[in-house]
Amino acid sequence: MATLAPPSPAKHLVPWLIAVAFFMESLDTTILNTGVPTISQALGVAPLSMKSVLASYTLSLAVFIPISGWMADRFGTRRVFGSAIAVFTLGSLLCGMTSDIHVLVVYRIIQGMGGSMMVPVGRLTLVRTFPKAELVRAMSFVAIPTLIAPMLGPLLGGLIVHYLHWRLIFFVNIPIGLLGIVLVYLKLPDFTDPHPSPLDVVGLILFGSGIALLSYVLEIFGEHTLTAGEMAGLLAISLALLAGYGVHAAAMHTPLLDLTLFRLRTFATSVTGSFVTRIGMGGVPFLLPLLYQIGLGLTPVQSGLLIMPQALASMTTKFSLPAILARFGYRNVLIVNTVLVGATIMLFGTVTSATPVWQIVAQALAYGALMSLQYTAMNTLVYADVSEHKASRASSIASTAQQLSISFGVAIAGLTTVFFLPARHGDAVGMVHGLNHAFLTLGGFTMASTLVFRKLQRQDGAEESHQTRLPPA
Repeated sequence: MATLAPPSPAKHLVPWLIAVAFFMESLDTTILNTGVPTISQALGVAPLSMKSVLASYTLSLAVFIPISGWMADRFGTRRVFGSAIAVFTLGSLLCGMTSDIHVLVVYRIIQGMGGSMMVPVGRLTLVRTFPKAELVRAMSFVAIPTLIAPMLGPLLGGLIVHYLHWRLIFFVNIPIGLLGIVLVYLKLPDFTDPHPSPLDVVGLILFGSGIALLSYVLEIFGEHTLTAGEMAGLLAISLALLAGYGVHAAAMHTPLLDLTLFRLRTFATSVTGSFVTRIGMGGVPFLLPLLYQIGLGLTPVQSGLLIMPQALASMTTKFSLPAILARFGYRNVLIVNTVLVGATIMLFGTVTSATPVWQIVAQALAYGALMSLQYTAMNTLVYADVSEHKASRASSIASTAQQLSISFGVAIAGLTTVFFLPARHGDAVGMVHGLNHAFLTLGGFTMASTLVFRKLQRQDGAEESHQTRLPPA
């Protein structure tokens, strides 16, 4: 049972503190995407090589999110949340100081270690600070940064790399982080658990190393740095490690990730379908700046402006999503909307230098609205049949799967682009050709997840779809 150290006299400040951290974490990824072409040029590497910088961060999130709850119970929410901001801020500083892409990947992993603790522990702090009657309002407030940051990030990133210096993309986190650390230690309540469950160290080693190795195989596949036999060997080792974790988890009372939850049909369907869907959608933020800046020759600012409508549509349609789910149900929404999302991603594969701007903006608006509905439906269905005492375990699995799929999506997006790229890598026409085929492939991945969602039944998620508010995507 969680306990609270001396109650904070400023409970109303808690959502503000957590919202600041959420904003910093959400802004980091979106602001970096727009700067990918400029940063790759500064580091002297091909733009597609930057996929490792993006994928390493989300992979780090996936590996360390499962232990965030244990860390908070063991060391206290205030200490863990403040330390997470500190680690994230330190990682940002180091990222902005390096001039080597391999070192940058390492520092992005450090950033991910901090980010993996910020969001889960922040939400846990809210749950333990506010009674249920006040929780929805608090959750809705801290969700605002996750909606605003994707809208501001692309444009801010474009402005920074165009008018200032790309290193400021990382340095912008430093003053926010330092302020957050001070306020957290002064104002955030500190919840601990006097009897935390033991940490599943063996599970963490098996799962973390297996996933990291699998991601590495996807990352270097097609780059001819290893022979086919070496690649097959690494793949076999990664799968053996993951299989070993499955055997280990089945014998554990409190495993790192509770795989018994997959016995629930709605949980298994939502997590699996979401994983496949996000592989397709996860590569889109990486590819769009490359298409606009390298393929179409636009400036970073123009690229950011073309990406902004996605976030704007996502934010403005958020409030109508509960009514859509209540009217049509999860099964119908996820089957139809998944096809529409996949088709919209494929439409980006038709964009060339001759495509009018209004058409690109219209596609971005449509994609943003459909993406918002997709994420909301997938994220809320996870908890349809999960008991309250297993909700945190379900959240850990769902969050881990989300980050893994995004990491794999970026890797597959880069691999597909290289596969279809003509011999002239630096040619804009050739880059557009490769990127267009990559969008078509990612759209196909997204559509394939409808086969998973067809397992849902008409009444699945009926209780969740009639709630007045839904958790943020």
